[in-house]
Amino acid sequence: MSTSQEMTKHIHHGRNIKRFREMLGIKQEGLAFELGGEWSQKRVSLLEQKEVVEQEILDQVAQILKVPAEAIKNFDEDKALNVISNTFNSHDSSTMNAVNVNPTFNPLDKLIESYDENRKLYERLLTSEQEKVELLKRLLENAK
Repeated sequence: MSTSQEMTKHIHHGRNIKRFREMLGIKQEGLAFELGGEWSQKRVSLLEQKEVVEQEILDQVAQILKVPAEAIKNFDEDKALNVISNTFNSHDSSTMNAVNVNPTFNPLDKLIESYDENRKLYERLLTSEQEKVELLKRLLENAK
């Protein structure tokens, strides 16, 4: 048995459909509705239990979930977790849940820019309020 055949045996199409559906926040009833009248929640549940799903159904589900059919056919959770664990290589326990951020800008400059924008907004608001007060004063004087 070749390596590609061994890998195909471990990939469970139905389980992958369930994973993608859940990641997108779609319920079985919703997927059944999108698949058409002959589909029900129970039938979707049975579909998600199948190790190999027919290509036609796989294409329909992929279109509804807006993912490539190949993604459903080839998604392997163990490989995905392996990529994630190998990508994050910090052994410092204080940063285990942190995301490494390397901004291409100076964060202090951005903070100062936001302060300047706020100051300008407040100045425009103050000017607008002063104009309103002047207008009200003129209206009161004209009313007398």
